[in-house]
Amino acid sequence: MKHFFLSFFLLLTVGLAFGQPTQTRAPNLPNFDDKALNFGFLIGFNAMDYRVVSKAPGLQGPGGPRYADVVSLSPGINIGMVTSFRLNKYFNFRVLPGISFGQRDLLFVSENGEEDEFPLEIKSTYIECPLVIKFNGGRMTNAKPFLTAGINPRFDLAKSKKDGLMVRPFDVFWEIGAGMDSYMSYFRFSTELKLSVGLMNVLNPQGTGEPEDVLYSDVLDRLTSRIFVLTFYFE
Repeated sequence: MKHFFLSFFLLLTVGLAFGQPTQTRAPNLPNFDDKALNFGFLIGFNAMDYRVVSKAPGLQGPGGPRYADVVSLSPGINIGMVTSFRLNKYFNFRVLPGISFGQRDLLFVSENGEEDEFPLEIKSTYIECPLVIKFNGGRMTNAKPFLTAGINPRFDLAKSKKDGLMVRPFDVFWEIGAGMDSYMSYFRFSTELKLSVGLMNVLNPQGTGEPEDVLYSDVLDRLTSRIFVLTFYFE
């Protein structure tokens, strides 16, 4: 994913350098950024991941030493609302309540390299409310770069024992992102790429209580979430 982020920032830089016309023309929505309050909606695509820490071999259960990792990043979707408060020329405070859907495929591998036949499919449905500070760059006709940073409390509605693991539903994420505002004739369209990192260990060590699930819960020590999000804003 680091190459994904690097590519985005290179595209952002190139867009700033070459995306403006050589001839001066009247900007769209010239007073848009002067409004004290504006609203909109967002739609985005995510890839959910875990940072997985396995227990030391001597602390694992009767299944023998094993480890686990997320084997693929499955696409998910985000939808939400936008409320943006103007603080000054360069800063906005934004509240972005919404819901996101995604999945992580967690594969367990034994010490001799033998893999489980199927990964655990851990599905998530998050109710979330990002609280974000947006730093605005200088506007150039109809485009403007920005950076964002904030926190995002999330509550997972989709957890159940049939996942094979018990995962705590609540987590708090710090988030950092970058993007570009584009001023259209009647609305502002924005694109943002964001990294969201969970601060809590969401693994419930008590497990599901099912005997067959001990092969999963006794292997892991920590699960911390990471989510990569590409978001489109309409304001």
